[in-house]
Amino acid sequence: MNSFCRKLSRLLLSLVLLLGLLGLLGNPAWAGLTDDRFDGNIFPLYAGNGSLVPPKVTLAESFKRDKPTLVVFYVDDSSDCKEFVAVVNQLDSFYGRAADFIAMTVDAIAPQEHYEPTDLGYYYKGLVPQTVLFNQAGEVVLNETGTIPFERIDDKFREVFNLLPRSESVELKRRQVNEINTELVRE
Repeated sequence: MNSFCRKLSRLLLSLVLLLGLLGLLGNPAWAGLTDDRFDGNIFPLYAGNGSLVPPKVTLAESFKRDKPTLVVFYVDDSSDCKEFVAVVNQLDSFYGRAADFIAMTVDAIAPQEHYEPTDLGYYYKGLVPQTVLFNQAGEVVLNETGTIPFERIDDKFREVFNLLPRSESVELKRRQVNEINTELVRE
């Protein structure tokens, strides 16, 4: 019986050590906003908005709809892109119903010698993140690379929609989704 207990304790100790090593070496929870590691699709992970990927419309379809279009080129393993998706999500919460949003991973752009103006590859400059805003007529009104502040893109959206400048209008606020409507409560 004594020998059986020693074997069992050694087996349990070996199992605990093995599980500990596996936990240290292969922990998938080491995702990081500030690193260039692949953590999965960055829109649901870092912006909480998986509805932007895959895009609902193509650029050609968006041009036919006569709606402004915001195109964001990104890669999933870029810290700059990971940080920028929060700005894109914030823009989507304000303008997502009135404009088309196309988030395109550059890995999905097929290399070609010639692109048409309705192809996303026509506008891609080779750097990420890259943001391109088209007005309702399909004209480029913003085309910049790098992380752009929300205010800069918001100003361009305001011009496209002919809205008052931020300094002359009320502050945009998100509507709370889970708010309680006290007017409907009977006492």
